[in-house]
Amino acid sequence: MNQTEKTDVIIAEGVTKVYDADGIPVNALNGVDLTIQAGEFTAIVGPSGSGKTTFLNIISGLDAPTEGKVSLAGKVISEMSGNELSDYRRDNIGFIFQAYNLIPVLTVEENVEYIMLLAGVPKAERHKRVIDILKVVGLEGVEDRLPTQLSGGQQQRVAIARAMVSEPTIILADEPTANLDSKTGTDLLEMMRKLNTDTGMTYVFSTHDPLVMERAKRLITLRDGLVESDETRE
Repeated sequence: MNQTEKTDVIIAEGVTKVYDADGIPVNALNGVDLTIQAGEFTAIVGPSGSGKTTFLNIISGLDAPTEGKVSLAGKVISEMSGNELSDYRRDNIGFIFQAYNLIPVLTVEENVEYIMLLAGVPKAERHKRVIDILKVVGLEGVEDRLPTQLSGGQQQRVAIARAMVSEPTIILADEPTANLDSKTGTDLLEMMRKLNTDTGMTYVFSTHDPLVMERAKRLITLRDGLVESDETRE
């Protein structure tokens, strides 16, 4: 899981996104150039309509740019489609969403192992990795519970475990603390910062949350679809 070598994991070049709103073109992104390196703990911020969620969707391959190019771990994902893109995203990106997106009829273990199941990881290896990652996120012993038997903070820890267990190139988190109280959100962010430091895994957040902004080692502000500022901090 050690990815501390300073390599470029995301390269966005001239990324533009234009949506059609009832026949009227709306520019969500206007030629964004941005590089994110391995091991960064980065927050992308900005007012509503600034383009941050659109940018996160494009660098994850969930959406395609109207113009420009996006590379992930050395591959141009903006030119991929179909199964190739799905498989590459599965193997290289861990997702954390504000709504947790756990499958309610599956146990904690089954939720965490799901991506590994799709990737064909053997059962014994899946089980070992699930148990190990649950210890890391402070959920040892809950592998047989259903999501409804957990608090919101515990569910988000399961989501973090699921995102990390397959050791992806990058973790993308869209408003991961939005549905949590401030103490739970703070605890989770401190945990993710420690995981980032300990493992070198790359985190990129899209957020309005000051708690995330305060802890980000790099703060990228978007406004009107452009990078307004890019600040690196200790």
